[in-house]
Amino acid sequence: MQIRTIRLHDAPALLAFELANRAWFESHIDARPPDFYSLAGVAAHIEDVLARHVAGSMHPCLLVEDDGSIVGRCNLKDIDPATRRAEVGYRIAAFACGRGLAGAAVRHLMELAYGQWQLAGLDAHVTIANAASARVLERAGFSFAGPSPVQARVAGQVLDCLHYRHQG
Repeated sequence: MQIRTIRLHDAPALLAFELANRAWFESHIDARPPDFYSLAGVAAHIEDVLARHVAGSMHPCLLVEDDGSIVGRCNLKDIDPATRRAEVGYRIAAFACGRGLAGAAVRHLMELAYGQWQLAGLDAHVTIANAASARVLERAGFSFAGPSPVQARVAGQVLDCLHYRHQG
């Protein structure tokens, strides 16, 4: 398994990953708009995140198996050069949970943040119902910072989130 920056030609594999895990993801995080779930929708999404990468506000990555299948995504997002902080986010395929991939994704993002991007710290927001993600962050050295101003809409319900921070 490798973790690497997303590429435009990843669209077919990314669409397969997102479709196969749609119900799983939507039971934990905000749902994507319906028009995302097509080859054109995913290609437009990749073009958007790559444009943000070039602009310096995001670093979008994939977790890819040796056979080319995608088992997860992770991103540095909202990279702020003024505060030298960014937010981490990740999603792992349902069948791949429990293999340590979320932890590997967070460690990869930390290496990018503190190495390539020269950031001073990271933030993460986890729904109160997602204890597994909170544990991943804590194992990676993130500290609970209190209630988050961010809320998530999961399965039609608004969920409060918890804020985690890491200092580089």
